Amino acid sequence: MAAGPVAAREVLYPAPSGKPDARELIVYSSLDEPIAKPMIAGFQAAYPDVAVKYEELLTGQIYDRIVRETDAGEKTADFAFSSAMDLQVKLANDGYAQRSDLPMSATWPSWANWRNTVYALTFEPAVFVYHKPSFHKTKPPATRAELVDYLQKEGNAVYGRIGTYDIERSGVGFLFMSRDQEQFGDIWSVVRAMGAAGVKLYSTSEAILERVADGRFLLGYNIVGSYAADWASRHPDVGILLPKDYTVVMSRIGLVPQAATHADLGKLYLQFFMSKAGQTIMARELQIPAVSPEVAGENTATTMREMLGGQLKPVPVSLGLMVYLDQVKRARLISRWNEVLRLQ
Repeated sequence: MAAGPVAAREVLYPAPSGKPDARELIVYSSLDEPIAKPMIAGFQAAYPDVAVKYEELLTGQIYDRIVRETDAGEKTADFAFSSAMDLQVKLANDGYAQRSDLPMSATWPSWANWRNTVYALTFEPAVFVYHKPSFHKTKPPATRAELVDYLQKEGNAVYGRIGTYDIERSGVGFLFMSRDQEQFGDIWSVVRAMGAAGVKLYSTSEAILERVADGRFLLGYNIVGSYAADWASRHPDVGILLPKDYTVVMSRIGLVPQAATHADLGKLYLQFFMSKAGQTIMARELQIPAVSPEVAGENTATTMREMLGGQLKPVPVSLGLMVYLDQVKRARLISRWNEVLRLQ
């Protein structure tokens, strides 16, 4: 989803109480450490005797480390937070995560909770982004059918000025494409139109958003909404649309590993993440939309659902996520994607 470290980036947050023998919560997370700071600060304000060791990793590294350390009979992280929904569910299904029966478990949305073991903690739509000055005389496309029509009508004027994720290199790009295939029967017409328009492919959101911000690109397709909102807040020429035909919603997932060093601390952190206080920090300070039905206001699932209803299509936390971990099915989808992009 974003450029990440080659090796883990470790940051230690000492216990605010100064307790010399403070227990240490170990977190493996794909969320950039600077963005995570307010959540850690909120947790430590509630639990001042706990130190936090935050290890920033790529999503695949989180999965690999938990499996490797557990299989070696070693202890691993107390809490794992990752945007790779499929890999988090696989960890749980393969026995690498433990149940966390928490105060919010019973009221957490059913699509966002798998067996009280894997919890979706964010609500992040896939959006269209556009360069506002380029659309001062006309409205940007707001559905996939309108996008196809726009690309075909504009022809050379848009050639090479559209960006989206490279589904071979971007896990979230692949997730969005696989959901598109399920939600929209004519998705390949969209891929074909983007191919004819010389679409550029990237593995990160930032690469697309910076090109939309400065006008090199007119449009970005299926961009993670939280990254787009962050860019739009700092770059006024970036516009955002939640596609009106349907809007796929992905989530970052939290779990407590089976071989956690301090499982009780992992569950305490997960509980804080799910609490009204934690979800409010998520929405207001991390600027990532919150899932909790207890939290309303801007940047929450509750408000988005009130406004958009059935237009939103959250990716359920379920075994269905593992379908595209099947290498044959994955290769088949990528092969068709590449073939349709080239057929011009």
